[in-house]
Amino acid sequence: MEFVSPEGLRIDGRRPRELRRLACQLDVLQSADGSAIFEMGNTKVLAAVFGPHEADTRGAAKDDRAIIKCEYSMAAFSTGERRKRGKGDRRSAELSRVIRAALEQTVLCELMPRAQIDVYVQVLQADGGTRCAAINAAVLALADAGVPLRDLAGACAAGYLEGTPLLDMNYAEDAGGGPDVAVALHPHSGALVLAQMDNRLPIDQFEAVLGLAQDGCRAVSGFMREQLLAHTARLATARGAVRA
Repeated sequence: MEFVSPEGLRIDGRRPRELRRLACQLDVLQSADGSAIFEMGNTKVLAAVFGPHEADTRGAAKDDRAIIKCEYSMAAFSTGERRKRGKGDRRSAELSRVIRAALEQTVLCELMPRAQIDVYVQVLQADGGTRCAAINAAVLALADAGVPLRDLAGACAAGYLEGTPLLDMNYAEDAGGGPDVAVALHPHSGALVLAQMDNRLPIDQFEAVLGLAQDGCRAVSGFMREQLLAHTARLATARGAVRA
């Protein structure tokens, strides 16, 4: 399969440095303190946040900070394989830890001692980039819940196929076997809260792919900020705080 045409177009018509279509919805679950759906192309992820609340057990609580519990899962209908994925799935457990680690660096946990925040993330439709979409959905859900954040972290991946760095790869590109770098970034400080690489890359190619992923993170975070501001404005209008 040719992943980049002689005209410089990818299999879905994008340029190498172009993100997929981004979309999101906030406050989608009444039962949660905060919730969001985030879409990157055909990948769609739902996140729900409960808390901050008192820690479930005294032994788990920390005197100087809140703890975050995270559960990542994929809906059985999220891929064409229609496979059942139980809670014991090893990849889901690994990604739960990865997402939690990124969120622990993003949430101002020190402001909420002895508290607990529960984050549930479910992939509704998978077409590559689920790890990054899950982080973006979780960050939006935390913001929707009013949880204080260090920065509005954005996550995006980039890969390397046929001698070309590619931003935000879909499943077909991801399955091409090339290296892939997933990044989550605090755009204001530039701090990396996630950097994971599948396969090895020479240092010059790695720097190009990493830089491209960071650019994607900044663009994603900017989109998320715009959506949060628009959502806040709609809420203020609906509640009569400002005139339409």
